[in-house]
Amino acid sequence: MLIVFLMLWVATAFGLWLVTHIVPGVRARSGRGLWLAALVLGLINAFIRPVLFWLTLPLTFLTFGAFALVINALMIKLVSWFVRDFEVDGFGAALLAAVVLALLNLAALLVFGWIVAGGGVGLPRNGILT
Repeated sequence: MLIVFLMLWVATAFGLWLVTHIVPGVRARSGRGLWLAALVLGLINAFIRPVLFWLTLPLTFLTFGAFALVINALMIKLVSWFVRDFEVDGFGAALLAAVVLALLNLAALLVFGWIVAGGGVGLPRNGILT
C-alpha cells in the first residue's frame, strides 16, 4: 500500500514537473515546492475532488465530461493557494495544466496497460500481427 502511494506521488510530481516546463504561467520555485504540490494535489484529489465531482455530475454529463477539466483546473489552482512555492498565474494556466496532466495520465495509462497486458493486443509478436 505504501509503495503504491509513493509511486503515485512520484508520478504526480513528475507530471507537475513536466507541466511547469510546458505550460506558461505554472511554476515551481523549488524542488521542495514541487514535491509538496504533488502531495497536496494527491490529498485534494482524494478528498475534495470526489465531492465536487458528484455535486457537478449533471453539468459534467451535459458537457460530455469536459467540465471535469474545469474541476481539475480548480484543484490545481487550489494547490497553488496552499503551497507557497507552487504558482499558477490564472485560471487559463490552470486549465491548460489540467489538460496537459490529463494527456500525461492517458499516456501513462496506455503504457502501463500495455505493459500489464504483456505487450498489448494487436501488436506484432514474432513478426505476425495478432
